[in-house]
Order: sequence, then structure tokens, then C-alpha cells
Amino acid sequence: MSITDEINEEMGEQWLPVVYAQKVRSERTRGYSLDIPQRENQAEIMHTLLGIELKVGRNRFACPDLATARYMRVFARIGCREFAVPYDITRISGIADELETSWQRILLLVEAKSPLRNTGRLRSQAIKMVRLALNDIGPGERMPEFHQSTKQRGS
Repeated sequence: MSITDEINEEMGEQWLPVVYAQKVRSERTRGYSLDIPQRENQAEIMHTLLGIELKVGRNRFACPDLATARYMRVFARIGCREFAVPYDITRISGIADELETSWQRILLLVEAKSPLRNTGRLRSQAIKMVRLALNDIGPGERMPEFHQSTKQRGS
């Protein structure tokens, strides 16, 4: 068993792809895509005169609020280009907290389990494993479907 598999097993329900599958993809979502490299990225939340933006490399992405920026930053750090955003905006902040906690715990476990010289390689393997799992789950539809039945009155 590899160290990344050990980290996955140790985290259990708190493993980032599990949180994403259970808390995000199980609900109504909208697909979102970022034009970023598929590798670990530095992602920064910026407060500008035009509002809140997520800066990844030289690219900036407008965000409607801070909670959404925090949520998107997790995926940008991992290098996940396509992901789902909860349609219910009241749930984004709580899910962003869980995803950020999972991300930080992954990094701490990588540091704790890796030999001194292989930390960078193990970190990139763990991030790639998370990214591939998120890609397998997928972003869902670009826009959610609304199933509304309309009743027409008979004359």
C-alpha cells in the first residue's frame, strides 16, 4: 500500500473527493470551469474595487462572494479545471470550510508520513490522486435542470 493510499484510508469520510461527492454532487449543482494548469497552483483571493476575484497565476476569475471564492480556491490549488458549485448559495460557505479543512489535513498527513527528502514528490502524488478522483466524479451539468410541471386549465 502506498503512502497516498494510507492517507486516503486514514482520512475516510473527510477525504476531499468523498466530501465533494457526498456534499456537493449529491445536490443540485452547476458546472464551472477554470482555465488553469492541471497541477498544484498558488491561488489567492483578491478584494478589488470591482469585487472579489480569485487569482491563479496571471488569470483572474470574478467571484460573486467570498464563500464562492474560498470554495473555488480549493479546486484551483489542486489544479482541477472543472468542478460543480452548489446551486444553493447558502450551503457554499459550510462546504468550503469542509473542503479547506480536508485540503489542510491532506497536506499535514503528507508532511507527517513522508521521508525528509521525498515530501515534494509525495505531495504532488497526493494532489494528483485527489485531482483524478475529482475528475472521475465530474462537474455535472453546466446549468441545473428544473423539473416543473405546468398545469394548463381546460376550457
